Amino acid sequence: MELLGSKPTRHGFGEGLVTLGERYENVVVLGGDITGSVMTQLFKDKFPDRFFSIGVAEQNATTIAAGLALSGKIPFFASYGAFCALRNADQLRISVCYNDVNVKIGGGHSGISVGPDGATHQVLEEIAYLRTLPHMTMLVPADFEEARKATIAMGEMIGPAYIRFGRSPVPLFTTSETPFAIGKAHVIKDGNDVALIACGALVWESLLAADDLAKSGINARVINAPSIKPFDFNTVTQAARECGCIVTAEEHQVHAGLGGAVAECTAKNAPVPIEFVGVKDSFGGSGEPEELMEKFGLTWKEIAAAARVAMKRRDKGSSGVRSIVEP
Repeated sequence: MELLGSKPTRHGFGEGLVTLGERYENVVVLGGDITGSVMTQLFKDKFPDRFFSIGVAEQNATTIAAGLALSGKIPFFASYGAFCALRNADQLRISVCYNDVNVKIGGGHSGISVGPDGATHQVLEEIAYLRTLPHMTMLVPADFEEARKATIAMGEMIGPAYIRFGRSPVPLFTTSETPFAIGKAHVIKDGNDVALIACGALVWESLLAADDLAKSGINARVINAPSIKPFDFNTVTQAARECGCIVTAEEHQVHAGLGGAVAECTAKNAPVPIEFVGVKDSFGGSGEPEELMEKFGLTWKEIAAAARVAMKRRDKGSSGVRSIVEP
């Protein structure tokens, strides 16, 4: 796919909020004193009477959002994902999901590419938690344009929803014409030798990995999976059956995130060798985004290497190839 520049996914979230505000008068936004960081400032500037500053109080903001939703509003609360997905875990579980109320959460500073803010602000666990909550929709867009579309889509659906977005610029490669739908994954490069299934910033890295693999005559299928829940079982199952092996890639703990969803899908429908690229049971750290992605092994190099391992396991037969079962 063609590289169209770079832009943070958080900007797509902010612009999506403005679009929703223009379309629907009952859209309101709650802030936690970091409106500039998560780009809710764009909504605040245009609709100041529909913006509410709650302060650094994520549990309160979540319950207030639930009350607003029960009153007919469409509330968005945005903060750093480390705080608005985990610090308020009980409120999300009971006030929002148990009651199935129409609350939308924007989680910024996701992954390790936040950079110098360090491990306390780099959320790497929220996909695993949020996808287990009944009624919750979980979205992880790959670039600015997809984040804008995903924000609008979650605002127009009914029910709890969470979108994960980052701070640093990432490659922009989708356009206004690129398909996006909640519950759908998209094949963005065809191939039958190995399937690379990714979300967020790792989608572009998977495309780079596919280019590298092509130099060795390996034709990789690349699948963008922005909808972690609901999950596109059909596209993933088809990839497993046609490619025979899979690599998952995500800027998240290697356990229980996108890789977990893919493993659950294939274990039931089409068991194949899978390799998992993600953070290996570790907290993040402080550094420049590119340095951290290299340090934690979240680049095209690791994805390409994992693809070769997955293919070797497939070709030898899945039994007896590995003596361990760690991801």
